[in-house]
Amino acid sequence: MRPDTLRGHLDALILAVLERQPLHGYAVIEALQANSGGALDLPTGTVYPALRRLERAGYVQSEWSTVGGRKRRTYELTGTGRKMLASERSEWLSFAAVIEGVLRPGGATA
Repeated sequence: MRPDTLRGHLDALILAVLERQPLHGYAVIEALQANSGGALDLPTGTVYPALRRLERAGYVQSEWSTVGGRKRRTYELTGTGRKMLASERSEWLSFAAVIEGVLRPGGATA
């Protein structure tokens, strides 16, 4: 998948992964990859800045913990983040329907 294809959708993808359960940063990357059948293999340099941006916006909150002697920052969806995810899903469904209508073979013509 081309990296520019994700532009504008990464935040929603991260929020959707965190909706299921709180995760540390690398687990977010693994979940995105697993849930996409391997199509989303995102570098840490893409996901960690997005997590920080989502936290500043109030969509996720984080907490430091120590697991196996290693410090990990775990991210969790907030109530505001749940509302944003619902909005993003609605927008995505509308967008996908429009694009499908145009790209479908034999689609509607003017």
